[in-house]
Amino acid sequence: MSPTSIAALGAIAGVTIFIGLPVGRVRNAAPRTRALLNAAATGILVFLVWDVLTHAWEPIDAALTAREMGTAGGFGAVLAVAFTLGLMGLVYLDRWIARRARRPVLVGHGVPVEPVPGALSPAAAHAQRLAMMIAVGIGLHNFAEGLAIGSSAASGALQLAVLLVIGFALHNATEGFGIVAPLAVEGYRPSWGYLGVLGLIGGGPTFVGTLVGQRFTSDLASVAFLALAAGSILYVVVELLAVARRIGFKELTTWGLVIGVLLGFATDAIVTAAGA
Repeated sequence: MSPTSIAALGAIAGVTIFIGLPVGRVRNAAPRTRALLNAAATGILVFLVWDVLTHAWEPIDAALTAREMGTAGGFGAVLAVAFTLGLMGLVYLDRWIARRARRPVLVGHGVPVEPVPGALSPAAAHAQRLAMMIAVGIGLHNFAEGLAIGSSAASGALQLAVLLVIGFALHNATEGFGIVAPLAVEGYRPSWGYLGVLGLIGGGPTFVGTLVGQRFTSDLASVAFLALAAGSILYVVVELLAVARRIGFKELTTWGLVIGVLLGFATDAIVTAAGA
């Protein structure tokens, strides 16, 4: 299979993330709809945390089974460090951004500048940050998926590569919804350009990972990227749960979580059926 054809497979798998992004332009949604959207997105991300960590643990489990303790220890250390960086890195980054947003800009003799007309409200700005963080976490996850597509196709396993593309494409379609749900919840209607940027950050790494996967395969790199993704997605889950508590509708929120988790399992089942 030619490198161009393999790259096309990665592009197809990644571009479907754009399917769920238009949800971010929903305006004036009822409170119950906003609660359901937020909870379903949270459920999808909860599933992703489990799914990503499961795949990150597989090489470590294989090394332990083979009694290769040095390899298992090295992979385990990489997983621990990358997971911590993914989780705590976003904690400190979010705090730094929030502090800068609250800091008044002074002009003249210490007189604060008047608020800029049309400026984002604190809630909308927080929703924007959450959407960007979700996109980054999913992008790290999708880079590892791209590695799997590229390495399978390059090794001649064309049927497996195509099945992986189909499965990951369906999976990515639900991830697009997860990215923009915080925007819909706050009633902030982003531009199509901003949605395009989110889609590139979340889905583009699938294509890049496919290109890299053609050249070489590395369990260590896969563990690192998956662990980084798990940490960053877990941070966003915590933030979205805080949003859910603020919105209310406990029973509806719980049903939304159930729907999101089951949706994640349903789309992932195709990837599992492909033998990945």
